[in-house]
Amino acid sequence: MIFIELLKAVFLGVVEGITEWLPISSTGHMILVEEFIQLNASAEFKEMFFVVIQLGAILAVVLLYFNKLNPFSPKKSTQEKKDTMSIWYKVLVGVLPAAVLGLLFDDWLNEHLYNYWTVAIMLIVYGILFIIIENRNKGKESSINSFKDLTYNTAFLIGMFQVLSLIPGTSRSGATILGAILIGTSRFIATEYSFFLSIPVMFGASFLKLVKFGFEFTGMEVAILLTGMLVAFVVSVIAIKFLMGYIKHNDFKAFGWYRIILGILVLGYFILFG
Repeated sequence: MIFIELLKAVFLGVVEGITEWLPISSTGHMILVEEFIQLNASAEFKEMFFVVIQLGAILAVVLLYFNKLNPFSPKKSTQEKKDTMSIWYKVLVGVLPAAVLGLLFDDWLNEHLYNYWTVAIMLIVYGILFIIIENRNKGKESSINSFKDLTYNTAFLIGMFQVLSLIPGTSRSGATILGAILIGTSRFIATEYSFFLSIPVMFGASFLKLVKFGFEFTGMEVAILLTGMLVAFVVSVIAIKFLMGYIKHNDFKAFGWYRIILGILVLGYFILFG
């Protein structure tokens, strides 16, 4: 019994680790996967699990970018420490819109938008947007190529785009990357900034879900949660390295086509068999 549940947690961790960082919507994929792989647990535990499992993915960012994000490193000069703190200030500015609106509308979003219809439509819509925006920007030089170029106003604007990711199927990284590219940010900085924005957002969301769930876990629930987080962490390290290497020589159109195809397949499946 517990072996089967742990296998499910491993599979869900793999899905989370891949989809959290690629702009294809981790929440959307998790909702869809849950249609076919049901954890044998309470509805309250599953609601918490699908958020807190993302902590494993976030820890991968902390590991990979620890030096870049650590303002207290003795290896850094005074100016480098200031530059690192500046990145954190811009991250905090960027997370404010989604943090405020997420707190206000969390229950409403869970009740009304966490379904395959919303996921499928958002997969298609943002897939089309990725293709349109990449075609529009083809050959254009970006104006923001480092975090020093990223102003606080721009950080806030990108944060406003992140609000769109509260709708499942949108993709938090996809919304922020699209918004950043539209504003003139390079793909590399847009992607890294979306990673950094995820740290306070996911820690905050996980904390709220844990408080809402309470801290009274059964042994099986602890095993399922930790397994999912560990797998998500390992897979995330691989996915992040892949994505940062991929965007050095490619645009995001391939992800756009993937989203469109998946969205159509999802709609077709649930229309026929739902």
